[in-house]
Amino acid sequence: MDELTTESAERPAPSEPTAPHEVTAPPEATPPPELTVRPATPADADEIFRLLNAVDIAEVGHPETDLSTVETDLVHPEADLGRNSWLAFRHGQLVAYGLLWDDSGGERIDADHYVLPGHQDAGERLLAAIERRAAERAAENGVTRAVVHLTLNSRPTLDRTTLARRGWHAVRRYNVLTRPLSPAADPAPAPPPGLTLRGCAPEADRRRAHALVEETFAAHHDHQRRGHEQWLADLGQGVDWSLVWIAALPDEGDVAVVLTRDDREAMAWIRNLGVRERFRGRGIAGHLLRHAFAVYAARGRDTIGLGVDTENETGALRLYTSHGFAPYFAADTWEIILPAPGKQEVPGRGG
Repeated sequence: MDELTTESAERPAPSEPTAPHEVTAPPEATPPPELTVRPATPADADEIFRLLNAVDIAEVGHPETDLSTVETDLVHPEADLGRNSWLAFRHGQLVAYGLLWDDSGGERIDADHYVLPGHQDAGERLLAAIERRAAERAAENGVTRAVVHLTLNSRPTLDRTTLARRGWHAVRRYNVLTRPLSPAADPAPAPPPGLTLRGCAPEADRRRAHALVEETFAAHHDHQRRGHEQWLADLGQGVDWSLVWIAALPDEGDVAVVLTRDDREAMAWIRNLGVRERFRGRGIAGHLLRHAFAVYAARGRDTIGLGVDTENETGALRLYTSHGFAPYFAADTWEIILPAPGKQEVPGRGG
């Protein structure tokens, strides 16, 4: 499941986002005989990993996906792979992969979709399966419609005209930013007066980190509130809690959190950076960034990355660029609104 938002976050940009309208999913075309589709299993992780990196190379020029990320998705306790995942093979080669998940328990449904160039029929086959299952899931949730979100590179291997023809609309742009690191350029910073940082090895601090993420991201576009166990499952089993830091001030308590990870081959990564609203503008976010730079430079990393919503209203993009981050690639969230089967259709815009 993709990871594109930080404090707050991929090709030619699509037309300006337009308000989506509720549509009925087009019927699925009968696949050609050489195309076979089946659900994924955890045993498919290596093959999916290779597919995703082939898509990465086609879209951004470099492999960006780690095996651990794929494995986390496939063993997630809420995955339900038998109904919510699809692998498309052509003559034995995996050419497309789709995954659907439901964090909302309501109308909002999310999906991932990957397809190799030259296999657009397979891509559309899985897109249709995602649409059908999303509508079914909404009905299971007792709501009248599915508001489906799919995040793709801004220059995706999936033909965007297919998305438009099926009723999808681009509704949000994200950027992945990167910054070079070096021990000489990134020494340990002096903190703002009174500010202290601590890691999250104790269970109580892990719960506190989760609470801070929920509080600081509550107003962010596309944020889906998660319980603690669901949050842990989404993070995966390989979290290094010494690389998750909580910032505190005397007499104020915990004021900010930053989650980082060092298990990606391409670069160090900042998952989330959030400052409680009344403590923003005091240099806390900048200090957390500089602290992460110093830690990862000392660990031998030469690049750090993060994702940011380009329409973020807290000034996150400005903060990151002022600290040396530059655009690497962009991603767009696409949306379609589908009536749940057996439910009264309710038009309108999703959120």
